Amino acid sequence: MSNNAGSQAGDGAHPTSNGHRPPPLDGIRVLDLSRILAGPWCTQNLADLGADVIKVERPGAGDDTRGWGPPYMKGPDGKDTSEAAYYLSCNRNKRSITVDYATPQGADLIRELAAKSDILVENFKVGGLKKYGLDYDSLRAINPRLIYCSVTGFGQTGPYAERPGYDFMIQGMGGLMSITGERDDLPGGGPQKAGVAVTDIVTGMYASVAVLAALQERHRSGLGQHLDIALLDCHVALLANQNSNYFTSGKAPRRAGNAHQNVVPYQVFATSDGHMIVATGNDTQYRAYCKAIGAPELGEDPRFALNSGRVTHRDVLIPLLTAIMKSGRRDDWIAKLEAVGVPCGPINDIAQAFGHPQVQARELRREIAHPLGGSAPVTASPLRFSESPVQYRRAPPMLGEHTEEVLREVLGRDPGRDPGRDPGRDPGRNPGRIPA
Repeated sequence: MSNNAGSQAGDGAHPTSNGHRPPPLDGIRVLDLSRILAGPWCTQNLADLGADVIKVERPGAGDDTRGWGPPYMKGPDGKDTSEAAYYLSCNRNKRSITVDYATPQGADLIRELAAKSDILVENFKVGGLKKYGLDYDSLRAINPRLIYCSVTGFGQTGPYAERPGYDFMIQGMGGLMSITGERDDLPGGGPQKAGVAVTDIVTGMYASVAVLAALQERHRSGLGQHLDIALLDCHVALLANQNSNYFTSGKAPRRAGNAHQNVVPYQVFATSDGHMIVATGNDTQYRAYCKAIGAPELGEDPRFALNSGRVTHRDVLIPLLTAIMKSGRRDDWIAKLEAVGVPCGPINDIAQAFGHPQVQARELRREIAHPLGGSAPVTASPLRFSESPVQYRRAPPMLGEHTEEVLREVLGRDPGRDPGRDPGRDPGRNPGRIPA
């Protein structure tokens, strides 16, 4: 629990007004000094789980992604607001304060907040916060229970430790782009990055897991610890079976386009009116697939009966299947394959994905009331709890929106009487700030 929190985190004795138990991290306070995506993705997970996440931003500028637009959220008049869509994607359920921690006054304020927090997340370069007295060793001295999570490009050790790291460059360095994209011997072949910043996202997820594990360990030891989470480490771990393919064969996997390295057929097929995915995960599904497309003999052929044979004889089998699939319509094939339990589906764009009845039934798009009027559209958390569900309490905050509230509530200060506080405002963007 937070050092000054009024209830134990995870206390299920007091159901909320809707009959549910409080969210899992109710009573936990997170000081979020991170920006852009990997760190904010972690802290949004923690916020969704009920933690009080205080997002610390630079006066007048804030998180870099506030300016990563267009597109921007629309106001009630249908015109663009100041809130970039990118920023909205990873900052809901947080409170924003503005602090210039490059000044003694600002650094002191961060130390006061850290003393009353359970978790701190930062993504500065290695050693970047030490000169302000905001590194782990400095803050551990004032709060031994603090869980301090550092998210960097390359980690706290090694020859690249002090270098900056970005998702795109890590996708290249870490191996993902060598296995993503069409085969080099086919038109359009060559390396491709993923269509979303997967390295940042998976790093944010690993950081979330590490923070929660450290929180559980603190129940035993009573002490916090330093978590060293690196984009490169997480990216390499993300390659999963492809790493094992390399370990066991001694050969680096290559690009296979929309096919699978270890399972056949598990790929995109062209039909007479579009493209679709067929994903046979076992030999039974493969035989059902062959019958459904009118080629049962391919299911019984000894070369293809087992997946190992299909992988070995891929160059023989796939042209046969391709010719058959090209002769029929996409939706007809999907209906036939779904009828016999063969995994398959269309290739939707994002608009079509959000229009899918299953996506709509799961309510994966949510709207949260926003201070600028109207609502901020956000993607729902995929974390589902039967008794202590995720709550959508706050839209992604405006810059400095909660500075006065946090100073008053967490530190017991009257911001209007704080002698070090500049009474100036940043209209519409920065309702309160702690400057130099």
